[in-house]
Amino acid sequence: MMFDFSEHIKFIISLLAIVNPIGAIPIYISLTNGYRPEDRNRIVRITPVAVVAILLVALISGEFILRFFGISIDSFRVGGGILLLLMATSMLHAKTSRTAHTSDEADETAERETIAVVPLAIPLLSGPGAISTVIVYAYKAKGPLAYLITSAGILLIGLAIFLSLLAAPWIARKLGQTGINIITRIMGLILAAIAVEFITLGLKNIFQALT
Repeated sequence: MMFDFSEHIKFIISLLAIVNPIGAIPIYISLTNGYRPEDRNRIVRITPVAVVAILLVALISGEFILRFFGISIDSFRVGGGILLLLMATSMLHAKTSRTAHTSDEADETAERETIAVVPLAIPLLSGPGAISTVIVYAYKAKGPLAYLITSAGILLIGLAIFLSLLAAPWIARKLGQTGINIITRIMGLILAAIAVEFITLGLKNIFQALT
């Protein structure tokens, strides 16, 4: 059976732009300020595992969720594309919706270990944008091989998160806030292009069905 690997490369790139592990570094540093090294290491290990688990659940059950609620994939493409476009707009201004939630979520965190899941894993890294992207691509994944490769892509995202958080202190010193903002803007530009493609394809298929 012929298989289009380019679709999965696009999936990995788009998901990486949405998750944006480097853009989450300043938030991680501020949340773990004053923590012991062993506490930081525990968070670095738990966060990518939580993100991978969330996205794999979305991959496996995404199509079922759409069918259960009677939502067409094209409608979900348009809705997800609008959401991604809003995220991209914020990223192009070097700020994300993550920042707005960080202080509130962190204040409610009773134990340090929970920071790895809330707010770092969700909603900061595997938020609505990432979940909707996985569901859209899950619809395209046909056959065991497609799901296996898509799952491998999610695991690569988890590895990228792990390495980014592990190297957070060094990256923050080298890049500085200005460098991190530049990378966030680049990711936002890529994400905006992907969002426009989602919306265009969804609307095209919807209007074709109506006519």
